[in-house]
Amino acid sequence: MGKINVKWVESKLMVGVDSRGVPLVISSSSERDPRWLGLKASDLLLISAASCTMYDVVEILTKQRVSFQAVEVVCDGEQNSDPPHKFVKIHLKYIIRGKVSADKVERAINLSQDKYCSVLATLRPSVEITSDYEIIED
Repeated sequence: MGKINVKWVESKLMVGVDSRGVPLVISSSSERDPRWLGLKASDLLLISAASCTMYDVVEILTKQRVSFQAVEVVCDGEQNSDPPHKFVKIHLKYIIRGKVSADKVERAINLSQDKYCSVLATLRPSVEITSDYEIIED
């Protein structure tokens, strides 16, 4: 079970601390003062989705003994224009660099999205989640 802590600092600046004690600066996107630069809370949701599934894909490819040089996930989110600006669509693009079989990449992505990634499983009932992938052979 995870337990985090978020503390208000001032204005629209907050500091979040994860379950291992690692801090993260969070701020509103409307803040113009460079002292208040931090991640937007809504972007953290997309980062959570992308990092959760990337972790799974890397683990699955590694267990399959697939040799790859890099994995990147680009995540786009579409939100309603009216408050509370709920996410309605999330698209994940997986970019894998190396001589990797498309079948193994697809299997890893499907396992992550359908079985292992807790963030996507939590979002899926109310958010449309789509994905694609690209393999870049060097």
